[in-house]
Amino acid sequence: MNVLIVGSGGREHALAWKISKSSRVDKIYCAPGNAGIEEYAECVPIGVLDFPALTAFAKEKKIGLTVIGMDDPLVAGVVDAFEAEGLRVFGPSKAAAVLEGSKAFSKDLMKKYNIPTAGYENFEDADKALAYLETVDFPIVLKADGLALGKGVLICNSLEEARAGVKEIMLDKKFGSAGNQMVIEEFLTGREVSVLSFVDGNTVRIMTSAQDHKRAGDGDTGLNTGGMGTFSPSPFYTEEVDEFCQKYIYQATVDAMKAEDRTFKGIIFFGLMLTEKGPKVLEYNARFGDPEAQVVIPRMKNDIVDVMEACIDGRLSEISLEFEDNAAVCVVLASDGYPVKYEKGFLIDGLDTVKAKEGEGYYVFHAGTKKTDKGIVTNGGRVLGVTAKGADLKTARANAYKAAEWVNFENKYMRHDIGKAIDEA
Repeated sequence: MNVLIVGSGGREHALAWKISKSSRVDKIYCAPGNAGIEEYAECVPIGVLDFPALTAFAKEKKIGLTVIGMDDPLVAGVVDAFEAEGLRVFGPSKAAAVLEGSKAFSKDLMKKYNIPTAGYENFEDADKALAYLETVDFPIVLKADGLALGKGVLICNSLEEARAGVKEIMLDKKFGSAGNQMVIEEFLTGREVSVLSFVDGNTVRIMTSAQDHKRAGDGDTGLNTGGMGTFSPSPFYTEEVDEFCQKYIYQATVDAMKAEDRTFKGIIFFGLMLTEKGPKVLEYNARFGDPEAQVVIPRMKNDIVDVMEACIDGRLSEISLEFEDNAAVCVVLASDGYPVKYEKGFLIDGLDTVKAKEGEGYYVFHAGTKKTDKGIVTNGGRVLGVTAKGADLKTARANAYKAAEWVNFENKYMRHDIGKAIDEA
């Protein structure tokens, strides 16, 4: 069959790489794609929110399966647009994607169905939010309700910081309309773990665990980013934790969405905090995480097309997910100055070195790159994700940092402590 991937980042590159390994796939297209994805797919200049053009293209090219990588089109209803044209598409409907699209919705869902999460209140009025802050214990977390590229979350240690945060989100609209509504929630402490899952509306199948590093600087300092690196599996995600989450979080979420007449098919990303009082849900995403996908997908043994089709057809219970008994670490190579201000257009050197070692478990996934006459150049804040496997987490980390040195460009920046938590396990 022909497959269309919608998106342009490192996650979509990992998906294109994995889908290309399926014996069932003839040709892959990606809209709009990037310079790395071009190795596996024909990239077409269609915007991710241009639903009429996307569906027309899918019909013209006889696309048998469309895979939506990004959150924006999902929340805007891309799956509904494809299904209305009788096209097969992997991802949640608009009604189901609200699980990620509105933090207020997801918090209310968890409260209603007793899914463990942090205590919270929702606000549409900045004055009421400011008044509420006078009554809380600090630190506290402020979250813009809508999509904000993973950056609409502020941790405030004092009343002064929290007041400034409310102004930033609700009045100055730093995150745009995402800040029309806001969640104020208690600050949870513990280990963060990301767990990705496939869902077919009824059944949930958990992938291997991972952990992301959101802050720009070493030692978890600096501003929040889309993610500076990941490792998988998490040594803190034990059998006991899994047992608890299977019982009280994963299936409970899928059942809750069905009960709300928002049947969810696709990927649910569970962002968890392992607190002293047990695992709690920090957030849900309605798609593969980025850069979590870059460490989870390379460890997956199954043909991903088979699994995605089983989700669409409600046959996921027939599938047993299998992952390699090893580890993977991804180090993001960014442009110095990300996530605030940075230059683009620098030539990237060393990509072939990593590519030549793919058979040994080294990968480079493109996030913000562009093909030019002089070669592949930087074209974003997060430029590349260098992923390496190893027999265990420490070996995988050493391999990833070794490989990160093979690739160079002017203003290259990376964190040097991705996976530091491994040493504390």
